[in-house]
Amino acid sequence: MVELKSGSIWGCFEKTAQASPQKEAVVYLGETLSFEQLRERALRLASSFAKLGIGDHDRVLIYLYNIPQTIISLLALQRLRAIPVPVAPVYGSYDLKYLAKDSGAETVICMDSNFNYVSEIIPETSIKQVVVTNMVDLIPLWKRFIAKGFDRVPSGKFPSGEGIYSFVELLKQDSVPHLPDWKEPDPTDTALLLYTGGTTGFPKGVPLPAGLFLNNCLEWRRASEDLVPVGEAITALAAPLYHIIGQMDAMTPLLIGGEKLLMFPRVVIDALLDHIQRYKATNMFAVPTLYRMILEHDRVDFYDMNSLKYCGTGGDVLPTEVGRRWLEKFGVPLYQGYGTTEFCGAISLSYARDGIPPEGAAGKVIPGASVMLVDPDTLRPVGEGEPGELLGTSKYPVKGYWNKPDETRECFLEIDGRVWYRTRDIVRIDREGWLYFLDRSVDMIKHKGYRIAAAEIERVLQEHRAVVAACVVGIPDEKVGERIKAFVVLKEDIRGISSYELARWCRERLAPYKVPHYIEFRDMLPKSKVGKMLRREIRAEEQRKLSESKQLVEPE
Repeated sequence: MVELKSGSIWGCFEKTAQASPQKEAVVYLGETLSFEQLRERALRLASSFAKLGIGDHDRVLIYLYNIPQTIISLLALQRLRAIPVPVAPVYGSYDLKYLAKDSGAETVICMDSNFNYVSEIIPETSIKQVVVTNMVDLIPLWKRFIAKGFDRVPSGKFPSGEGIYSFVELLKQDSVPHLPDWKEPDPTDTALLLYTGGTTGFPKGVPLPAGLFLNNCLEWRRASEDLVPVGEAITALAAPLYHIIGQMDAMTPLLIGGEKLLMFPRVVIDALLDHIQRYKATNMFAVPTLYRMILEHDRVDFYDMNSLKYCGTGGDVLPTEVGRRWLEKFGVPLYQGYGTTEFCGAISLSYARDGIPPEGAAGKVIPGASVMLVDPDTLRPVGEGEPGELLGTSKYPVKGYWNKPDETRECFLEIDGRVWYRTRDIVRIDREGWLYFLDRSVDMIKHKGYRIAAAEIERVLQEHRAVVAACVVGIPDEKVGERIKAFVVLKEDIRGISSYELARWCRERLAPYKVPHYIEFRDMLPKSKVGKMLRREIRAEEQRKLSESKQLVEPE
């Protein structure tokens, strides 16, 4: 059985690299990095970072796509015991400024195409130094000429000057002897700071302990061990590294199995399928939406997918018909898991050793995790087999949010001396241990696997000069999970404001996947006696409309 080789992320990687130095670790745009090459680059970058003053517990924003530089940066920061803060490269300056200020980061590693956003926020944040790279920095020169000649690579300009550094130049510096001595961190130390939606409208940082991260990587690999022996997996990375699924799926082969990782700057269906066929990928973990997109892709039959052995899915509920179609077409089930960022991606996983999961099951609770199902109003435990809100903890739990004492008190409980996280999700666990997801908090919207806080979109809408109130809900959609609908009340003296203008306002301040798909104007919104927005009522109203419309089109 696969086991951890160290109690730290860097320690696990280094021992894996030393055991298999010549094995291919990363494949990107047709180029490969062996474990030894990846280790050597991570050490060089760590040395250069140390010269820049980056050290123990310093937060560093990683504002990159899924490129080798992201992996190298993550490993280099782990070597320095610094804290990586991956953020979505689709964010504009509005979101980036908030994350920089909230995390207290003084360094950002960014794409050249995003440098303009970084330069905008420097005067208003603690950012002092910027490391810049692009999608083709680490591939051969001749490939770069071809890619740029055919205008296939997004690029941007950035100035030279104090505090601005080229990623490639930092890698060239022969400064490995200047690395600080390695000190094994405590497993409770924060290894990664990932941001997730906030109930108050602001993203909240989740400080993930190294012990929790490693335990979940271990179980991530054990889930497919009965189908793909350790050391033989080839993983196609189909989730972004600023998402916990991407972190688990990318780091597990490098830390645990000494296995190959296929990387793509962005997921394009044809490129993904081509790599699965060309490199004989065995493992993939993706949101249900991506599996649906593959099934509906008009060229899917041009590719040989027979190498896939374990296809995991999470981030949203797996539609039954998608699971059935995938099994029928490829002969491989979709193994569903359930988790949150606060639980480092996995509270439950579907292990291959348990066979094909029952319909609707989201796996079994992983070793190292403890769960409790309670009545959401009284927090009293429910009876065996009954549905309840899931509370979770572990040996190395997340104990609160970064700089968010109010939300920490709301979402984390101390019971019998242990810290439990309130998922706000209603689940059921049967006698065989299978977990079934039943319902989630109406304050969170799941769109294409993203967990989006309704309050964040409401806050942005209410910042518009014409808006007096806003309410945002998720509308069920078979293809993407939920679509985002906003209900807006305008000020009485305002005229001529359109949904197009409000959507544009949101696009300038939110990541593209957070922009409302529908905006409806109303004279008033339902509120409780104490003035709290009754989002649940609006959501129920929309579900009734959806149900009625389906009844109208269904034949008798």
